[in-house]
Amino acid sequence: MAETKVVRRKWCAGLGITVATLLATVFSLLFSECLGRAARPETDQPGAQCLACHGEKSMSTTRGGKTVSRYVDGKKFATSVHGSFGCTGCHADLEGKELPHETPLARVNCGTCHETEREQHARSVHGKAIAHGDPLAPRCVNCHGNHEIYPVKDPRSAVASLKVPFVCGQCHREGTPVQRNRPIHQDNILENYSESIHGEALLKKGLSVAPNCATCHTPHLILPHTDPASSIARRNIAATCTKCHSLIEAVHRKIIRGELWEKEANVLPACVDCHQPHKIRNVFYSQGMADADCLHCHADEKLRRARDGQSMYVNLGELSHSRHSKIACSQCHSEVNASRVRPCETISRKVDCTSCHDEIGRQYTGSTHGQLVSKNDPNAPSCKECHGTHGVLGRQDPQSPTFATNVPELCARCHREGQKAAVRYTGRQHEIVANYTESIHGKGLLKGGLTVTATCTSCHTAHHVLPRTDPESSVNPANVPVTCGRCHHGIEEQFENSIHAKRASGSAKELPVCNDCHTAHAIRRTDEDRFRLDIMDECGRCHAEIAKTYFDTYHGKVSRLGYTKTAKCYDCHGAHDVLAVTDPRSHLSRANVAATCQKCHAGATRRFAGYLTHATHHDPRKYPLLFYTFWGMTTLLLGTFVLGGVHTLLWLPRAFQMRRELRAAAAQPAAAPETPASKESPDV
Repeated sequence: MAETKVVRRKWCAGLGITVATLLATVFSLLFSECLGRAARPETDQPGAQCLACHGEKSMSTTRGGKTVSRYVDGKKFATSVHGSFGCTGCHADLEGKELPHETPLARVNCGTCHETEREQHARSVHGKAIAHGDPLAPRCVNCHGNHEIYPVKDPRSAVASLKVPFVCGQCHREGTPVQRNRPIHQDNILENYSESIHGEALLKKGLSVAPNCATCHTPHLILPHTDPASSIARRNIAATCTKCHSLIEAVHRKIIRGELWEKEANVLPACVDCHQPHKIRNVFYSQGMADADCLHCHADEKLRRARDGQSMYVNLGELSHSRHSKIACSQCHSEVNASRVRPCETISRKVDCTSCHDEIGRQYTGSTHGQLVSKNDPNAPSCKECHGTHGVLGRQDPQSPTFATNVPELCARCHREGQKAAVRYTGRQHEIVANYTESIHGKGLLKGGLTVTATCTSCHTAHHVLPRTDPESSVNPANVPVTCGRCHHGIEEQFENSIHAKRASGSAKELPVCNDCHTAHAIRRTDEDRFRLDIMDECGRCHAEIAKTYFDTYHGKVSRLGYTKTAKCYDCHGAHDVLAVTDPRSHLSRANVAATCQKCHAGATRRFAGYLTHATHHDPRKYPLLFYTFWGMTTLLLGTFVLGGVHTLLWLPRAFQMRRELRAAAAQPAAAPETPASKESPDV
């Protein structure tokens, strides 16, 4: 038994030594392999031997008297589509040769791998130019690059969709040797493309699926348009365009049988007949052609509509100077059908301006004007009534009906007294146009030519006109301060912090806004005498009791006489920054009241400012001393007069009696001498 244990121990020990030896051998091999790779980092990489020289940035050669760099960026080459092939995959003449090699090397033949592309390129104008020895002819390397070639869909590729116009532009833009010395029938190719709908989509919006040069001309089989095999030949252009515009038969404005595009293209206008090459715009077809079709009839001044005799004449001169001069007729009159003898006979609806002016259209639809249009009200103003039809001009153009100085007259067509809008108006504003004309705004605009002055649209907006009762209206009382603040920003800031602003006061009562004091349309200068005197009545509409007390004071009584230099409400309380007396910022706060009085009374002191401006003997609760003093003095005065009057009345009978007695006494002395005389009469 003991011997068995000894044998087993020896066997386990031998096994452990064998395993340890094997593991040590494996790790040593792996370690040596790693060291070998570290010592020789490039020897197993494709082209590593070449990069030993060409990996130096100073590597160059002389060609045609010019120094040409022969540097190859190994990292970029390794990530390119050819990185796994090694140098000899393209430079086949170096296969098996010792390095460094002799120069020059044979030109790389890309067709060895890219047979189809080689055949197409050989048939193209580029390949034929190379065959003829043209030094300006482009080769593969001119478009794709040499050692840093990436897939077409890779943004790093020289022929990535967004880069193709610039690759082609190396030869085909204005001023290049190719453009100057070779017969190319199109001018400003790159410039026109960049401004086309295709170019804008690709270059400005980054839409990589937008057509580029290779999309229409193909990448390698580029042929002149006169070659029947060309992708842009007249018979082939429809097929080229339908690669993207697959529903051309359904959406094109010419209603024709779709198969004709492919089978009998010669009987139809080719795409480029209407959409000029490289200048393709977002129109149904060339504007010149479309307008010419329409003006064939509509240039006649005698043309009139049969059902009502309305003129259908279009002034070409007016149209060419309008904001729509670059817009085709068919873009507005979108129901035209060019396959008809009269293309416009299919028009069944009025022009919808919202097709282009979407945001403005939404505003107009929600306005009073738009709501009337939706109800088919004959008096509702449409776009053309304000902007015109074919002679639409920008609002900055002095000839435009929407130019600032023309807006009052434009609105007056309907809103002047007696006109269709004024007749149906039930609000409180009347003589609107006349009042505006004489207002400070109207005079500034119409007499002073100050185009930044507020017009009708400045307050009511241009397209979202609503009644003042609508919460969304720009002239709703809740929105008036903001509306006026667009011009009077500083005043709006003062007002929003005043006691009259709901945000600051927190009051649920109806508070005054701009038009309550300044009116809506008859706004006057604030330094006019009439305004200075009338504003006190405006304050009195809300502060009736306070106004009564004011007019009982010296200031109020003198103001009633028309003296404008006496202190008015706003002189003490402020105009737009009216605050509670308890507010430290108030003009009448304890800290500021003396300075407020000093605006008129230069020597005013704090004691002087203690004068009770609105004190009245009519309020026993607020001013009891004044109240009882007034009535005490009044009672004393009246009592005195009453007592004096009663005394006078009581004394009157006695006075009359005394008067009679005096008269009697005066009569007695005159009667006494008559007695002796009578005794001496002749009868005695």
